[in-house]
Amino acid sequence: MPSAAVIHAACFAVGAIVGGGVVSAVASTKRQIPIATSVNTSVAPPMIEMGQSGGAKLSNAVTVSALSSPVLKYGHPGPVPDLLVRKAYTAAYDRRLRHPAWTAEHLTLASLGKSNQQRPSGDGSPDRSNSTFVEDESLPAMFRAKLQDYFRSGYDRGHMVPAADAKLSQEAMNETFLLSNIAPQVGAGFNRHYWAYLEDWCRRLTGSFSDVYVFTVPLYLPRKDADGKFRVTYEVIGSPPNVAVPTHFAKVVLASRPLSPSAPDTLEISMGAFVLPNAIIPDDAPLESFVIPVDVVERAAGLNLFSDDVKANSKHICKSTKCDVVVRRFDDAQKRPDMRRAISAPK
Repeated sequence: MPSAAVIHAACFAVGAIVGGGVVSAVASTKRQIPIATSVNTSVAPPMIEMGQSGGAKLSNAVTVSALSSPVLKYGHPGPVPDLLVRKAYTAAYDRRLRHPAWTAEHLTLASLGKSNQQRPSGDGSPDRSNSTFVEDESLPAMFRAKLQDYFRSGYDRGHMVPAADAKLSQEAMNETFLLSNIAPQVGAGFNRHYWAYLEDWCRRLTGSFSDVYVFTVPLYLPRKDADGKFRVTYEVIGSPPNVAVPTHFAKVVLASRPLSPSAPDTLEISMGAFVLPNAIIPDDAPLESFVIPVDVVERAAGLNLFSDDVKANSKHICKSTKCDVVVRRFDDAQKRPDMRRAISAPK
């Protein structure tokens, strides 16, 4: 079996170190950018790996290893990635920034409630109106994002894993409203609109692919100032300041389907990455204008999302299906049920 690539959540802070190279890497992906090596962490997060039949799968294995350095006799300061395994997703929480370092999902028709295969018996259809935003009490109090942080902040409580992706049960949907799954997002023009269109596009992929894996990654990317130097600047909301506001968000998608009906165990793998600024985006902006190489996202975030073997045996998602969002005013549709309509899968 080809070797798997472990997602090093604790290396998320390395994104600030290599961030200066991200802007130039977008223009030229051939530039080699050195990445600092980090010490081993106590948690090994999920990984995407190739199965024996050639299919990609998400493993939630967690291993624990202790550092034996005598310097750490009285404790290991971290960084500690809180690995959060929920019913509909897995995430690593960044204690310093007070939002997820990344979230990972496995979407199928069944997980989206379009079949009854995975829904517990007796569990009715989940309804987001029955869910409320809550602080995640499983995290240490001093590192939690708080409801008060978002009050009058000017930002939406943006889901990294959307509630619409958690149709297995009401409990699964409720878990998407934990603040450990939330990051500050610009509301009108982004969270309520273009970002929602991208989330919808990811869900519609299940109409064309049997398995869809989605990673959502908050990013802090540099901007070139008037003096020619690159700097990363971002807002922190709350009083006192507590939750960092990402400059960008990435959606990284890996989708698989049988290569042909006669060879159901041989899978076609497609992947792609999209990086969007945390800002108002016009509805008519082409989704392909936000396409970024997966390795650029990995360098910016300090993560290894996929192994070289998976990358080498995949093609770009936009060559396998249409990378077009459907402009649908979800906030208006919620107010007016007559506006709701079915949307077909990307072809």
